[in-house]
Amino acid sequence: MNAQLTLNELAALMKSAAGLTVDPKELANRPDATFTEFGLDSLGLLGIVGELENRQGRPMPTDAERCKTPRDFLALVNTVPTAHTVQDNVSTTGA
Repeated sequence: MNAQLTLNELAALMKSAAGLTVDPKELANRPDATFTEFGLDSLGLLGIVGELENRQGRPMPTDAERCKTPRDFLALVNTVPTAHTVQDNVSTTGA
């Protein structure tokens, strides 16, 4: 998975974690529609958050499972630095 979660990946996660088929184009056309409008409930969103944590090996923001729209969810989860980014910012010189 890329460092930034895309609408295509979100749609795939909705399918794998919640059993819900949503066209990524529909997510793109309606990024401010609620997850409920797409048929995703809070338990499904929690499953998506758990799947992301497993795939990326790091916790998602604590509010990720409370996001109401695809736009809000992507904005929040894409602000978390990846392990690679964190490693790049660690000084190896000891200074």
